[in-house]
Order: sequence, then structure tokens, then C-alpha cells
Amino acid sequence: MLKLEEGVDILAAIGGINTSDQAEALFEARCEEEEQKKLRRISNEQALLKIANAISMIRPEEVFVNTGSPEDRERVRVLSLATGAEHPVAMRDHTVHFDLPHEQARIIDRTYYIVNKGMETSVLARSLQREEAHRYLEAHMRGIGEGQTLLIGFFSRGPIGAKAAIPALEITTSPYVMHSADILYRNAYQLFDAEVERAGLFFTNVHSEGSNRPEDLPNARVFMDRSWLTTYSLFCTYAGNTLLLKKGNHRFAVDLATYFREGEELSEHMFITGLTRRNRTTYFAGAAPSGCGKTTTAMTGTDFVGDDLAQLWIAEDGTLRAINPEQGIFGIVRDVSRESDPFLMDALRQEGAEVIWSNVLIDVHGVPHWEGHGEAYPARGVNFRGEWWQGKTDEADQPVPLSHPNARCTLRCTEIDNYDRSAAEDPRGVEVRVITYSGRDSDTMPPVRVAKSPDHGVVIGASILSAATATEVGASGVRRQPWANEPFIPGPLSDYMAAQFSFFNSDRLDPKPLMAGLNYFLTHGARGGEGEELLGQKCDVEVWLGWLERLVHGEVETIETPIGYLPRYEDLEPLFSKIDKAYPKDLYDRQFSLYVDNILARIELQEAAYRREKAVPRRLFEIYEEQREGLAALKAAFGPIVSVEQVMETTGAR
Repeated sequence: MLKLEEGVDILAAIGGINTSDQAEALFEARCEEEEQKKLRRISNEQALLKIANAISMIRPEEVFVNTGSPEDRERVRVLSLATGAEHPVAMRDHTVHFDLPHEQARIIDRTYYIVNKGMETSVLARSLQREEAHRYLEAHMRGIGEGQTLLIGFFSRGPIGAKAAIPALEITTSPYVMHSADILYRNAYQLFDAEVERAGLFFTNVHSEGSNRPEDLPNARVFMDRSWLTTYSLFCTYAGNTLLLKKGNHRFAVDLATYFREGEELSEHMFITGLTRRNRTTYFAGAAPSGCGKTTTAMTGTDFVGDDLAQLWIAEDGTLRAINPEQGIFGIVRDVSRESDPFLMDALRQEGAEVIWSNVLIDVHGVPHWEGHGEAYPARGVNFRGEWWQGKTDEADQPVPLSHPNARCTLRCTEIDNYDRSAAEDPRGVEVRVITYSGRDSDTMPPVRVAKSPDHGVVIGASILSAATATEVGASGVRRQPWANEPFIPGPLSDYMAAQFSFFNSDRLDPKPLMAGLNYFLTHGARGGEGEELLGQKCDVEVWLGWLERLVHGEVETIETPIGYLPRYEDLEPLFSKIDKAYPKDLYDRQFSLYVDNILARIELQEAAYRREKAVPRRLFEIYEEQREGLAALKAAFGPIVSVEQVMETTGAR
């Protein structure tokens, strides 16, 4: 069982500041009078001690407190440009940041949970004993910020006052990181004390890139102290490793939901979006690993709320509510185009939005370019590898791409035309009626299927597979990504799974959400054709969500199968016509036929993996066995490929 405030608080041990008087003395010695005044407006003693110890450990030349005022935000932007952390591009209020060539993604091979003796972590995670982490931070982070400015920000992960919102400190020597935080999160300086009192806790994030040299990267580390809700990042600049308000604090939120709020809250790697139809808005929350269409799906909604993270809870009236802890997008731009993401493209290509680009190509006219944007590529420019030209190769004689596959854009959600700002800022959250799970599955599951029960829905989430993407250094091949939250689950997956079963089966949860699996990545080659071209298109997601919206309101019927409920052709064809796309019956047949051997192999893979873990809830294996028996019966009756019509011979419509 996780315990908070257990073991030595490493930040306090290295910083050496233990009392309010010591903190005040340090502020007087190290901060200009204006920054001291800002800190005096914060009354929470623990927050002030965290700040003082960070200053003591990092030893910066200057300290700057970002209150979120227009003047402070502008100073952060100016400092980022002055230090070279960002560079201006042609469009007003757009800048570009380049990470080091070998730090273009999360350094999962150097990311650790700080644990105490006997503390269990996920089998898919790395951990380090507290004493060893303490020694490493003492050796490498003391004095790391000498000659630099340390920036201190007070933020909220969610709308101010929301039940699941959590306040957090961002302490960094990188003005790029603070600039990104200003865009992605709500500055809570004015209400920080009240928010800490309401939430009962806060997160602390401490970062320094040091001298930002390639030779320092072997020493780069990300540490997450589960007991003290504190993250440390050193010698990194990529936002996924440094802006720990995001995935670092998400991990802590997962811990809180799993161990201290079981059956009450969840913290998920999910988008939140709504569909408005016939004067009703139905909200979805959906999980997908990075690079698997999560942002595209979120943008499909008429009432977009968030594209990456969701905090969910059961409200007093029994409804499932959700908030986006962020207010912005840190999105992969590869394949973002007018065709696939028109709302996002408008924000990126039209004057008016504040945008930080990262690791894209900047052409000779100062215009950003990226792979798959649907526009003409320039012949030359500057990217994460410096000067670039078509045909350039690296030291291994491999082609250098125009932009990195993990190139990103950072902007506020308010710049997106379909953003539902009133819903996103409502501390009551939005009512979620549909939960979806999807991965990158080329040959197995149909485009959409609906769970038969909450337990079956949990199993869909637990069984996500994905191809490794450019979001992680050191990852390759096909991998399990349970709930798409797997990289961010600190404790054993069995604990997290038990919390999922508990939450979705809660007697308080009414109505229960519809839970479904989505899959955009079936290929022609996997369904009787040839090649790796997708059997559908990105725009088809509008149909799958539209069908789910009608289903949750009881307007369509389904076809029962061992792996869930499937849509009828006659309900899908009109939805395709609404997006001006033909949907022939033979395409439906190829997409929704059950390739039994592939599904059985998927079940075997998942079950074998979970059998290697301790204390996995028995219900998972019971559902796998139910599915296996049902599929075996269909195969015995119809062979290894079972059409929808053949399924209906045995089960009919629902």
C-alpha cells in the first residue's frame, strides 16, 4: 500500500531548509525585493519550504516568481527568446524550440519512480530506492542552475474549484518550460492557498536543464517521488521530460485515485469531447496511446474539451463527471493536415494564436513545416539537426527527416474553433456518457465494438495493444498498453485494474457509461486485400462516434458477438452519407467480420502477460475465457472468418 510522506524528503534533505524562518531568510538573501513580495502573498508553509529548498539546491543567480499577470507572462516569453530556448518565426506570437537531437521524446530508459523498501511498482516501470536516488540528486542537481534564472509558477491541474483539480508548483531554470506551462495550465497564484486547502495537497516539480549540452544527456534523469508527490528532472529540455505538471503529475494523480480514492475517482490518459445533435450534447472520454489518433478523435467532436488527460469522478447525483487538467494542447503534428484536422490547422496557419513549435522544420521564410501536412515541402530549412536540405543524411548515413516524428505544437485550447470553453472551465465537469479505448491494431479488432457490461469494458481497456511511437526513446515494436495509461501507472497493474472494476461497478454510478473499443488501423492486407493501406480513413471516426452517440440514447440496435456488440450496416450507411462518403456493404463486411484466430491469439497474448503478474483480479481471466469459448463455438460452426450475417444466425440483434 502506498503511504504518503514516508521516508526522507529528498528535496528538504538536500536544500537544508526546515523552518519558515529559514525560508524567509533565504528569500531575503537570494531574491530581489519584488520577488520577495510575491512570495509573501503565499501563506502555505509547505509550499514555501518546497520553493526555498529548490532555490537552495539549484543555486540560481536570480529567482523570478510568475504570478500569471500579463507582465509576468511577457517576461517569461522575452527571457525564453533572450536565452535562445525559443526562436521567433514568421508569424506573430509563434516561436520554435529545438530539443537536442538525442532527446526528442520521453527518456523512458532514464525515468524512475523513487520508492521505499517494500513499495511495489508496475512491472512495466523502472524504480530506484530512495537512498540511491538521494545520492544521485545530491551529486548532480546541487548547484545545477548556477548562473541561471530559476522560475517559480503556481498552477492548477483543472478548473479552479473542481473536485478533482490539484494545485501544483512548477520550478524550473527553463523559460521554455515555464512558457509552455503558461499556455497549457491555469495559473493559480492568486488562489493557490485556498486550492491547497480544498484539495488537501499539492504537487511539486523541480527541473533544470543544466548547461544543455549533448554530453550531459547520459546523466539526464526524471525521478518521481511517489511518497512526497515531488518530481525531479535534470539535464533535459524536451517538454515530456521537463514540464512535469503533465505526465509526471498525472502519475501522482493515478496513485491518488488508485490508493486513496478507489471507487470515487479515476485519472486517465483520455481525451474529452462532445457531440451536439438534436439540441443535446453527449460527452465522450477516450483512451488511446500517443500517436494512435487521440487528438484527431477529440477534434472530431462539436464540443471539444481536451485531447490528452482526464480526471473523472462520480458526482453526488451519480453521474460520471470529467475535467481536463489542462487548458492547452501539446500535440504531435505529424500528419496533421487540412483534411484530417481542419480546426487545428486553422489555429496553426492563421494569425492570432500563440504557438510554440518544437522540432519542426523552419524554412527560409520562417514558416514551420512537418511531415504529412498536405502542403508542398521546402527544399531547405533548419530543424532539430541544424541546417537541413532534401537528401541530407546523419552520421549513420540515414536520411534526416524534414521534421522529427515527435514534432509538436503547443497552444491554448481557446484557439480551436470547436472548443467548448464554458464546459471546459466548469468546475462541475461534463457528464460523460461514453468511454472509448483504442490502440494501433492492423489486423484484429473491428472499427467499433461495445462492451456487454462494465466488467467487459474494463477488459477492453486492459487489452489495448499499440505499435511503439516516436514519443518514447528506447521503445520499439508492438507493445501492450493497458488502458493507454500503462506508461503512467506507478503501482502494480493489478491494483489499478481492481480500482477500475470498483469504479465502473460502483452502486453510486448511475447511469453507467457505455464502454467501447475503437480501431482506426485495420489494413487491406489484413482483411483479404493487399498492402498496408488503411481499410478506412481518419474521417470515419465521426461515424463511429455518431453511432455510439445514437446507441447511448437507445436509437439504434446492435449485433451481439463474443467480443461485444457490433453496429448494423443499415445504421452506419446513413452516417457515412452525412460525411459525403460512400460505404459499400462489402467494406462493412470486411471491417466487421470476426477473424477468429487473430482474436484468439490476442487473448492468449494478453492472458499470458497478465498471468505473470501477481494478484490480477480473477474477473479478467473469466471474461477472456467467456470470449474464448464463444469464439471457438463460432469457428466450429462457420470457420476461422465469421461474417456478421453468420453471427446473427446465432445471436440476432439487440
